[in-house]
Amino acid sequence: MITSLYVRNVATYDNSGVAISDLKKINFFYGANGCGKTTISNLLCDNEHTNFSSCSLKWKNDQVMKTLVYNKDFKERNFGKGRIGGVFTLGEATKEEVQVIEEKTEELKLIKVAGEKKRETYNTQVSTRETLENNFKESSWVKIYKKYEPVFKEAFVGFLNKENFKNKLLLESKKEATNLLSLEELKEKALTIFGDEPRRIQNIGIIDFDRLIEIENNLIWKKIIVGKANVNISALIQKLNLNDWVNQGRSYIQEEDDTCPFCQQATITANFKKQLEDYFDETYLSDLKTVSALKLEYNSLIQNVLNQLNGVESTQEALSSSKLELGKFVAFLKTLISQSAVNSEILNNKLKEPSRSLELVSLKEQLDLLLSVIKNANQEIDKHNMIVDNFNSEKTKLVHSIWGFIVAEFRTDIIGFTSASEGLMIGIKALDTQLKETRIKYSILDLEIKNLSKNVTSVQPTIDEINRLLKSYGFLNFKIVPSSESGFYQIQREDGSIAETTLSEGEITFITFLYYLQLSKGGISKETVNDERVLVIDDPVSSLDSNVLFVVSTLIKEVIKKIKSGSGNIRQLILLTHNVYFHKEVTFIDGRTKDCSKTNFWIIRRHDHVTSVQAFLMKNPIQSSYELLWHELRGDNLKSHITIQNTMRRIIENYFKLLGKYGDDDIINKFPVKEEQEICRSLLSWINDGSHSINDDLFVELQDRTIESYKKVFKEIFISTNQEGHYNMMMGINPLVDDQSKIVLAA
Repeated sequence: MITSLYVRNVATYDNSGVAISDLKKINFFYGANGCGKTTISNLLCDNEHTNFSSCSLKWKNDQVMKTLVYNKDFKERNFGKGRIGGVFTLGEATKEEVQVIEEKTEELKLIKVAGEKKRETYNTQVSTRETLENNFKESSWVKIYKKYEPVFKEAFVGFLNKENFKNKLLLESKKEATNLLSLEELKEKALTIFGDEPRRIQNIGIIDFDRLIEIENNLIWKKIIVGKANVNISALIQKLNLNDWVNQGRSYIQEEDDTCPFCQQATITANFKKQLEDYFDETYLSDLKTVSALKLEYNSLIQNVLNQLNGVESTQEALSSSKLELGKFVAFLKTLISQSAVNSEILNNKLKEPSRSLELVSLKEQLDLLLSVIKNANQEIDKHNMIVDNFNSEKTKLVHSIWGFIVAEFRTDIIGFTSASEGLMIGIKALDTQLKETRIKYSILDLEIKNLSKNVTSVQPTIDEINRLLKSYGFLNFKIVPSSESGFYQIQREDGSIAETTLSEGEITFITFLYYLQLSKGGISKETVNDERVLVIDDPVSSLDSNVLFVVSTLIKEVIKKIKSGSGNIRQLILLTHNVYFHKEVTFIDGRTKDCSKTNFWIIRRHDHVTSVQAFLMKNPIQSSYELLWHELRGDNLKSHITIQNTMRRIIENYFKLLGKYGDDDIINKFPVKEEQEICRSLLSWINDGSHSINDDLFVELQDRTIESYKKVFKEIFISTNQEGHYNMMMGINPLVDDQSKIVLAA
C-alpha cells in the first residue's frame, strides 16, 4: 500500500510542497472545494504525468499495486454516450471452483506476507551490514590514518579517502605477513625514502587524428553542388551561375505571398515555386546536409585535437622534469592553429556557396610533426622511468612493510569486522535466494489463479449486482443491460429505450459510483479479477441528495470493514471529501469505537492560494455541531458573555426543546425551590436575550463570577431534569473518578 506522498509545484501546492506521511489502511481527508483534494487524487491516478514531475509517492516495501481512482475524471472517462465498460467478476463458477480460487488466493496472500517479512529481514540485514562497514571505516580512519598520516602519508597515496583506505586495509589483511619491521625501523626508512627523490614521469598521450584526415580528403569539398538540370529554370540559373544566390533567396519566399524577394514584384507563381523545389531536389539537399554535417564534425574534431595539444603544452611547461622539446612543439602547434583557421573559413564558404569547388589545407604533415615530437618525448620518459624503477622497488617494499605493520596492529578489529560481515553476507545471500524462490512461487501461483479465474469469470454478475443495488435504493426507472457492443453496458429506461442524455447528474454520479465499486471487486479483464488494489475516492456524493448520500456512505463502510479485516483484494482506501455530513457518516463505523490504529485523518486547507495539510492521526477532527457546542463550553477560554449565552441557548434548544419537547416553564418547574426557579428563569431570560441581541442598557460589564454562577445554574437544569448523566458525558466528567479524588483529598 501507499505509505507517503509528496505534492509540490502543481495547482495550489507551492515550491515548498506538502508531505503526507504515515498513511494507513484507511485514510480520510476533509477539505473545502478548491483546496487541492482533486490534485491528490489525480497524482495517485497517474503519478507519471508531467504535471507531477516534482511530486512523488512511496509504496510499502516498494511493492506497487493497481490504484483505482474515483473522481470527476473517472465519471467522464467511464460514462460516455450512455454506456460504461464491462467488469469481470467470478460469475459462472461453481461453488467448488470459487472455493478453489479463494483458497489459492489466500495461499497467495500468505506467500506475499512471507515475502514481505523476508524482504524486511533482508533490508534489515543489509542495513546492519552497511552500519557495520561504516563503523569499521570510521574506526580505521581515526585509529590508523589519523595516527600515522604525519609519518607514513606517502604509503597512503591513492587511498586518501575513507572508503578507499578501508578497502586497502582489508585487501592487505588477506596477504601473508613476513619479516615485519618495528615502528622505529619503519620511521627511519621513511625518512630516507619518502623524500624529494626522482619520480616516474607519466607518458604523454598519443592523439588520434585519422578521422580528421578522412574528412579533409572527402570528395564533397571539390564537388560542384548545383540543382537539377532538366527543370525549365535550370538553364538560366546555371548560365548565370546563380545557384547559391537563388538558393539563399528561396528562404525569403513567403508561403502565401507572391512577392519576389529579389525584385519585390508580384512575380512568384505556384509554378515558379514548384520549379524551384524541383531544381533544388533531394540530391542537392542531401549534399548540403552532408557538407553541414561534415563541417560540424570537422570543427569539433579539430577543436578537440587543439585542446589536447594545448593541454600537453601547458602541462609540460609546468613540469620541471619535462622531456618534451617545447620550442619545436609550440612552433608546430601555432602553424596547426593557423591552418585550422584557414580550413574553418573554407568550410564556411563551401556551406554558403555549394557550387564552388574547394580544397582543404591538409593538416596531416603538421600533425605528424607534432606526433613525432610527442613520441620522442615518450622515449625519453621511458628511459627516465627505468632509472627510477630501482628506487621505487625499495619504496614499494617499504610501503608493503608499513601496511603489514598496520594490519598486525589492527588485527583484532579486522578479524571482528570480517567475521561479522561475512556472517551477515551469508544471511543476505540466503535471504536473497529465498526471496527469488518466493517470487517464483508467487508468480506461478498468481498465474494459476489468473487462469482459473479466466475460465469462470463473467460480466453478468456485475450487471445483476448493480441492478440489485439500484432497485434496493429506489432507482426503479432505469437499469443496466449488456450493450450490443461486446464488453460494455448500457442504461435502459423502463420503456426499453436507451438513456443516453436523459439521466440527471445525480443519477449519473450514483450509477458510475456503483460501477466503480464493482470495478474495485473485479477487473476490466479476466486476468485482473484477483489483483490487489488501492482505492482512492474523491467526493463521491457530489450532486446526490441526502438519501443517496447515506447509501454511498453505507457501501463505502462495507468496503472499509473488509479492508480492516484483510478480506478481499482491496488493501487500502484514501477518501477525500468536502461534505461534512458525509464525512461524519462514513467515518462512523461499528458504533462509537475508540481510536483505530488502521485509520488516520487529515484536513486540507488553502490560504492565500497555497494548500496545506494538517494531520490528526487517529483522532477524527470533524465533530457534530452539538458536540462542538459542548466542546466550546468545556473550554477555559470562554470569557465573552455573548458567546456563552449563545452556546447555552443552542444546547438547551437542541436537547430540551427540540428533542425533549420541553418549554421554558417545563424546565423552570423542575426546580422545587422558588429561589432556584427564579435563578433558572433569570438564566433562560439572559440566554434568550443575550444570544440574539446586545443590550447596553441591561449589561454594562459581565464579570467572570457571573459567568461561573450561570454555569452552575445551567448544570442544575440537567440535574433537576434527571439528565445529569448526559451533562457529565458531554462535559467529560467521570463521577467515579471525581468521587475517588474527593475521598483521597479528605483523607
